[in-house]
Amino acid sequence: MTERMRQLVAPAYLLLCLLIGGSVRGEWGNMLLRLIAIAIIAWAAIEPRSDRPSPQERHLQALILLALAWIALQLVPLPPALWTALPGREFVVDGYGLLGESLPWLPIALSPHDALATVLAVLPAIAMLAAMLRLRAYTPSGLAIALLAGTLGGVLLGALQVASADPMTSPWYLYEVTNYGVATGFFANANHMATLLVAAIPFLAALLATSRGGADAVQRYSAAVAMVGGSLVIILVGIVLNGSLAALGLGLPVLFASLLLVFRRKNRPLGLPLIGLALLLVAGVAAISTAPVQSRFAGPEAQASVESRKERFSTTAQIAGDFAPVGSGLGSFSDAYKLYENPGEVTRTYVTHAHNDYLEIAAELGVPGVLLLLLFLAWWARAAVSPWRTASTDAYARAATIASAAILAHSFVDFPLRTAAISSLFAACIVLMVRPWVSSTGKSASDLWPTRHLSVK
Repeated sequence: MTERMRQLVAPAYLLLCLLIGGSVRGEWGNMLLRLIAIAIIAWAAIEPRSDRPSPQERHLQALILLALAWIALQLVPLPPALWTALPGREFVVDGYGLLGESLPWLPIALSPHDALATVLAVLPAIAMLAAMLRLRAYTPSGLAIALLAGTLGGVLLGALQVASADPMTSPWYLYEVTNYGVATGFFANANHMATLLVAAIPFLAALLATSRGGADAVQRYSAAVAMVGGSLVIILVGIVLNGSLAALGLGLPVLFASLLLVFRRKNRPLGLPLIGLALLLVAGVAAISTAPVQSRFAGPEAQASVESRKERFSTTAQIAGDFAPVGSGLGSFSDAYKLYENPGEVTRTYVTHAHNDYLEIAAELGVPGVLLLLLFLAWWARAAVSPWRTASTDAYARAATIASAAILAHSFVDFPLRTAAISSLFAACIVLMVRPWVSSTGKSASDLWPTRHLSVK
C-alpha cells in the first residue's frame, strides 16, 4: 500500500462512521462498521511497529485493558452463594423462587447479552485508535476534511428533512425512531447531530490556522478564509435547523475557544481566557440539564413524556447506590431502570439511557467503573493542557482538545458517545491530542510544507 493510500484509511473510516453510524438502531450500518473495525484491528495487530509508544499512549492502553478486564469479570458465572450476596439481586432470587426453580450460576451483569452488544459497539472507536496509533494511517488535515464533509452533508440532509411537507412520512429521515420535525442529519437523535455540529467548529479554526505560511501564503490563506467562513455559516444554519439546546449551550464556549486557537499569540498566557471558557462550558451544561428530555420519537403518543433530566439523574443515582459496589452490569441500565418506575405511570415511552453517561457508568460498572472513569478524565485533562502550553503545538491538537471537551461536557446531559459516529470522532481527537503527527516514512507535518527561507550552509 502506498503512503498516500495508507493515509486515507482513518479519514475514510471516520467519514463512513459519520454517514452510517448515527444510531445504535442502525443494525446494518453498525454491522458493516464493526466488520471493517475488526479488519483494521487485525491489521494493526500484525503490523510491526517501528517506534515506541509514548507514556501517554501506554497509560491510555492500560486504561482500556483494565476496563475490558472488568467487563469480562462481570460476565463470569458465579455460584449462587456469591451472586445472591451482591446488592440489588434480591428480585432475581425472588423470581426463581416464584418459578419454583433452583438458583443457577449467574454473572454479575444482569443482562450479559446487552453487555456483549455494548462491547461490540465500541469496536469502531478502538479501530480508530488502532488506525492512528499503530498504523499511522491518517493525516490531521485528512481527518478534519472528513469530519467537515460528514458535517456539511448532514446539514444538507437536515435541510431536506425540515423542508418536508409532512416530517412523519418524509423519506429523508434515515431512522424510523428519530426526532421528526427537526434536522437530525445522519443521526437518529437531534442532540447527537448537535454534538457533531459543535465539534466541527474547532477543526474549521485549525484549517484556517494551518493555512498560514508557505510560498503561496496570501492566496492559500485567502482561499482558506473563504472556505472556512462559508462552512461556518452552513454549520450555524445547521444549528438553527437542528433546534437542540445542546448546540446553543455548548456552541458559544466552543466558538470562543476556536477563536483563541486562531488568534492566540505565541508565549501569551491563557489563564484568564481558559477560566472564562470553563465557566461558559459549565453554564452551557447547566442550561441543558434544566431542560426536559426531548420526546419527539416515533409519533404524537410520545409527546406525553415530559420527564426531566433531574428525575432521571435522581433515579440513576439511586440505582448506582443500590447496586454498589459492583454495579448492575454493562448494558443493563434500561432493564434496571424499569425496577424503579411507578407501574401506574408507565406509558409506551421507555427509558433507554440516563442522559448522563457518567451516572450510567456508575450504575452499570459500580465502584471499579467510577475509578476507571476518574483515571481516564485525569489522563484526558493532562493531555488536553499540554497542546496549549507549547507555541509549536499543532493546531489540530488544540482543536481536538476543544472538540473532545465539548463531547465530554455533552455526556453530562446526554449519551453521544453511544453512537459509532461520535465515539470514533472522540477517539480521533484523543490521538491528535497526545501524538504529534509523523508519516510512516518518518516525515513530520513540518517537513511537508514548502521552504520559506533560503538557507546557506
